Amino acid sequence: MDFAFSEEQEMLRASAREFLGKECSPKVVRRLMESADGYDAALWKKISELGWTALGIPEEYGGVGTFLDLIVVLEEAGRALLPLPFFSTMGLAVPVVVEAGTEAQKKEALGAIAAGSARATLAFTEPSGRWDAGSLALSAKQMGGGWQLDGVKLFVPDAGAADYMVVAARSRGEGEDGITLFLVKGRPQGMSVKPVETLDMTRRWSEVHFEGVQLGAEAVMGAPDKAWPRLKRALEWATAALCAEMVGGVQKVLETSTEYAKTRQQFGKPIGIYQAVSHKLADMLVLSESGRSATYYAAWAVDADAPDRSLASSMAKAYVSDAYRKVAGDGIQVHGGIGFTWEHDMHLYFKRAKSSEVTLGDATYHRELVAQALDL
Repeated sequence: MDFAFSEEQEMLRASAREFLGKECSPKVVRRLMESADGYDAALWKKISELGWTALGIPEEYGGVGTFLDLIVVLEEAGRALLPLPFFSTMGLAVPVVVEAGTEAQKKEALGAIAAGSARATLAFTEPSGRWDAGSLALSAKQMGGGWQLDGVKLFVPDAGAADYMVVAARSRGEGEDGITLFLVKGRPQGMSVKPVETLDMTRRWSEVHFEGVQLGAEAVMGAPDKAWPRLKRALEWATAALCAEMVGGVQKVLETSTEYAKTRQQFGKPIGIYQAVSHKLADMLVLSESGRSATYYAAWAVDADAPDRSLASSMAKAYVSDAYRKVAGDGIQVHGGIGFTWEHDMHLYFKRAKSSEVTLGDATYHRELVAQALDL
């Protein structure tokens, strides 16, 4: 098998790196971190004009390219700590709409996203913070010809900037039975979004309350009570996408740390010649390349709908979650005192690593899924 990217995809990677180097510098990232909503409409417009918001969306809904093309861009976005709602839209919401949406929902939402005129997110986690079916408790009740949502979603990424929100709710039963998905447009009456302060300031997280929110039957995605299988498939897409973003961050930390070790001198010699530093960098390289390989295979398996797609995505997330946190922490150590300062960017990668570690389930959660796949 040849898992190498095509010449066109490598060109896409190079152009994405060049664009983000100019338009999403650390200075821009910090400016958006300090802004009220962390959103830059002008930068989003530039991204959409490049066609990034159409990547991985089926052509019949205005999309271009494949999921693997999106993986390339997400990796570069992770290198630059892109603070826009790109992952929440393309990595979380789009896969659910593609997998579970009705034809009308796909034409409306995916068409708007591909055109760059809309952003979206997925409201899954609740106060438990878990990503399994049993954690879903937000109530969805049929009321006449429509539905009513009551409950709270916590740690919803980029909810403040989202034009569409996919909401996973419990319509009956428990566990994987009785889960229904809804495509919520705008801010219907009874729905409120409250920003939540978190460790990672390069992303915006929110607490979303639903108090008697009335939705029409057209908001239901697919068959009521039967959404979990399609939602699970969408989460596999999302997991591979997040791993790509994380791998990009790992690579940037490694490159920055290696360059520092070559130029920072102590006792008249570069610190990189000392084993305490060079062996740490060697370990970081092993983690980076291993995580990249696991991520690329997971992306291929999901895109090809391979039989082991679920296993591959969980293996990648379990490994990359630990790898990114470890590499980011070691990167701070390599930089010494300066690595602990607010002015240096290394802490931004460590904080992104910590937030990405728990998003879509941490390493422990995915190791359990791997164990289940092995019938253990």
